Amino acid sequence: MVMGLMARWVPIFRVKVIGASMLPTLGNGEIHLAVRGRIFARRGAIAVFAHPQRPGLTQIKRLVGKSDGRWWVEGDNAEASTDSRDFGGIDPALIQGILLRK
Repeated sequence: MVMGLMARWVPIFRVKVIGASMLPTLGNGEIHLAVRGRIFARRGAIAVFAHPQRPGLTQIKRLVGKSDGRWWVEGDNAEASTDSRDFGGIDPALIQGILLRK
């Protein structure tokens, strides 16, 4: 129980990349650190967010731009990515964190 409470207060969390959508920037199986929240969300940053149409699915994509209050997200490898080109912009509230640079 204490570990669960502590995990919510720690501003850094680990994410594992699954798939090829962010190649060559992020490789399948790599583990990266992210800062919890969306305070560092800006164009060009890589975000960890809840998929807008599939509850429980978390994605990692690049923030490309913001329009009408929604973020446009795209994978660096367009051929292997499901992103805003498929589901449109995402509500900023879906952003769980921003990846730290390597």
